[in-house]
Amino acid sequence: MRHFGHLSPAVRADLFHQEPCDFTAASPARTLAAALGATLYSPATRPRLADDVRKQVGRGVVSMVLCLEDSIDDAEVAAGEENLVRQLADLDAGGEESPLLFIRVREPGQIPDLVRRLGPSVRRLSGFVLPKFTEERGVPFLEALTTAETSSGHRLFAMPVLESPELLHLETRTETLTGIARTVDKYRERVLALRLGVTDFCSAYGLRRSPDMTAYDVQIVAAVIADVVNMLGRADGTGFTVTGPVWEYFRLQERMFKPQLRRSPFMEGRAEELRATLIEHDLDGLLREIELDRANGLQGKTCIHPSHVLPVHALSVVSHEEFSDAQDILRPERGGGGVLRSAYTNKMNEVKPHRAWAERTLLRAEVFGVAKEEVGFVELLTAGLSG
Repeated sequence: MRHFGHLSPAVRADLFHQEPCDFTAASPARTLAAALGATLYSPATRPRLADDVRKQVGRGVVSMVLCLEDSIDDAEVAAGEENLVRQLADLDAGGEESPLLFIRVREPGQIPDLVRRLGPSVRRLSGFVLPKFTEERGVPFLEALTTAETSSGHRLFAMPVLESPELLHLETRTETLTGIARTVDKYRERVLALRLGVTDFCSAYGLRRSPDMTAYDVQIVAAVIADVVNMLGRADGTGFTVTGPVWEYFRLQERMFKPQLRRSPFMEGRAEELRATLIEHDLDGLLREIELDRANGLQGKTCIHPSHVLPVHALSVVSHEEFSDAQDILRPERGGGGVLRSAYTNKMNEVKPHRAWAERTLLRAEVFGVAKEEVGFVELLTAGLSG
């Protein structure tokens, strides 16, 4: 699979200076963590789940979570498990390419039980999402994952969700974060990424952000994000990939949106018309939040609607300018440090302070590609929807 792989080779050649790389579920964890992108959640109870997964592959989705937790009623869990086993067997029998698939469970015991019931079709599974993760709750989940991996002989990753009240409340936050850090470090080789459950944070105080506000406008939430990144997202080799929070609004309907884009060919300089359309359909807030996610050290994003996937991916593509800066900073002859003017002659690049940024940028360039010099978000979004 690859990002923007749903576009034709000719379209990709027009968009990219360096095309996104191919990767598989067997790729190194570092590559997969960077490549998660927009992780689309779907209730595990959907009767045509296998067909839904196939459909999303055609839309450019590369990671999905099949949810047995908050997205379904308590009374539906058993039926959801049965449906998952049946639908993954259907996917496996079809032999088609599938995205990275994760199951969000409720309890540790579900992990080895589901792996056993999946049998050979477990090879379609990349891992499990672990809810309301703390040290106390997380250790049993990770032990269950280790047991399931050993019994199946199939590599399985964990994606803990940081969403517990103990993490939100100021008086318990440092202790909770310290315990989480201790736990995920112990199981480092199994933890692909850490996910933020901002909806649960808001619910603890009866809050809900409007489509005009990002998570960073809700100060109590922004403070938690900052502390999570501070302790768990460091670029010194001790950190983890931390993904961006969910965007809840999805009034955008592609059947309404696509004709407007087709009336706005991306080479005709009509970016403002496209932006007006985005604002009209509540995506302006999403775009601002994606940009703030990256500025605050988050990568990828939890998504609950297919219309959010392409904007996340389009804004994840490395610009030609970013790529140029990162390459200059990491040139071998720059190993001793120093300051240099960027090739775009609009900034100074400091080799030592900007090295970690440059390394992350080149990893993102590998999995999301590098846009041509004249190609930006509008062109990537328009091509993706038209494709």
